[in-house]
Amino acid sequence: MQSTTVATERDQNTQWSPQRRNLAGACLAHLLHDGFTDQLYALLPVWQREFGLSYAGLAVVRALYYGTMGGLQVPADRLTARLSARAALAMATFLAAAGFLVMALPFGLPGLCAGLIFAGIGSSIQHPRASLLVTDTYGNAARGPLGIYNFAGDLGKAIFPAIVALLLPLMAWRPVVGLMAVVGLAVASALLMLLPQQPSTPHLKQEKEGKGQDGRGFGLLLTIGAFDTATRMGYLLFLPFLLHAKGGEEATVGIGLALLFAGGALGKACCGWLGQHLGVVWSVIITEAMTALLMIASLSLPLTPTLIVLPLLGIFLNGTSSVLYGTVPELSKKGEVGRAFALFYTGVIGSGGLAPIAYGAIADHWDRTAGIVAAALTAAAIIPMVLALRPFLGTRAH
Repeated sequence: MQSTTVATERDQNTQWSPQRRNLAGACLAHLLHDGFTDQLYALLPVWQREFGLSYAGLAVVRALYYGTMGGLQVPADRLTARLSARAALAMATFLAAAGFLVMALPFGLPGLCAGLIFAGIGSSIQHPRASLLVTDTYGNAARGPLGIYNFAGDLGKAIFPAIVALLLPLMAWRPVVGLMAVVGLAVASALLMLLPQQPSTPHLKQEKEGKGQDGRGFGLLLTIGAFDTATRMGYLLFLPFLLHAKGGEEATVGIGLALLFAGGALGKACCGWLGQHLGVVWSVIITEAMTALLMIASLSLPLTPTLIVLPLLGIFLNGTSSVLYGTVPELSKKGEVGRAFALFYTGVIGSGGLAPIAYGAIADHWDRTAGIVAAALTAAAIIPMVLALRPFLGTRAH
């Protein structure tokens, strides 16, 4: 009996134990799907020229993917509940890749819109199922692995837009999108080989982390998360055009996006540490204040200083989400931590899909500068909200 236990522990500590394979599979899926999502920013200027879209129209086209992905989080989680994580994540990746294949076909703007919707349906499955896979695998010790999972998504955000932007001067945009679809199909196959056919034993204690809140604190947290995402997506909508206006080429846009997303990945770790030492309230105040200031600063800086500032901006722009995400279990109702995460994803992703339409309309009515200033003011508006959240946070507030 003892030898069996020792053998089991030794197997769990090996590189390819089921536990680590689950984490690696979740990270691979997150890397690809977040990369798919944010590579669209490098394509926006190309689509605007080809289809004659306004800023608001461009935001609507993008929202077909982002809004579909966000709005279907909870339904997709329920519909795939009977599937294993292995089957659900492979299917999600295959559907997303198929959507990009449709976009690559010469069907004009209707084909582009249909492909974005189809890809959004596939990506809607990834967040809830991959997060649940990591949570079930590690139980109460899932906070660290969830941080690795979130970092993998930011890594995809840094890699894919840069690759697309570097390929655009060499190839037409449809072959570039088709190549990304092939990458997605390859990752779907890799997930089938990497993830265990039978899931590891779930650690159901994770569901007990909810503190029995009445919902007001979680609702306020969700609102803060939505405003934070709106700020980020609003700035990203205008960043390619801002860099072009400063004299940047397509490759420069890719480098700029990569620098911003690389800073965002670092922000996940830095702001998590900041949250542990300063508490939720002060961490969010610092990150949102710096976000607003650096966004305004990027308007007047020349191209090279702007590129230098972008990694620092990325740390604060993306770091807040790490603090907010780790607060979800504390403010969820008892026994509903999983559902709280699905609702939180729905709110922030939905905000990310819809808010740029408003910012785009502002830019169409005034100019791009007004759109970026509006996004910066959204970040500043979070500060009084997080002060109102303080009574619901207990010892984690300070």
